Amino acid sequence: MMTDPIADLLTRIRNAIHVERPFVDMPISKMKVRVVEALAREGFVWDHEIIEASPVSTLRVNLKYGPNGEHVIQHIERLSKPGCRVYVTVVDTMEVRQGLGISVLSTSKGVLSNREARKESVGGELLCQVW
Repeated sequence: MMTDPIADLLTRIRNAIHVERPFVDMPISKMKVRVVEALAREGFVWDHEIIEASPVSTLRVNLKYGPNGEHVIQHIERLSKPGCRVYVTVVDTMEVRQGLGISVLSTSKGVLSNREARKESVGGELLCQVW
């Protein structure tokens, strides 16, 4: 049993980028799919696909690299943990690295980046930061 699937997702992405893999596979969950969709909307990963299998389906995340092979994701960090949740209001959602990075939040309107959360005027649980 896994206690923190979001930390598992971020660690798998971090490790795959470190060895420059084109994609990474992991067990699927709805929350993982929503986080990856937020990363794709902000341009940190290409896309994702769901590979149907029995008994467990797999989530494949296609990672993004620059034209010369540089890493698009330089840093990915889990902020809210199961033992210590971190919540922010819409006023507290500030820019990450002067706008070069994003925060991913779980809100009442779904999993959003900090930019999308400001547009929707909603706060929530701060899941991770990416730059």
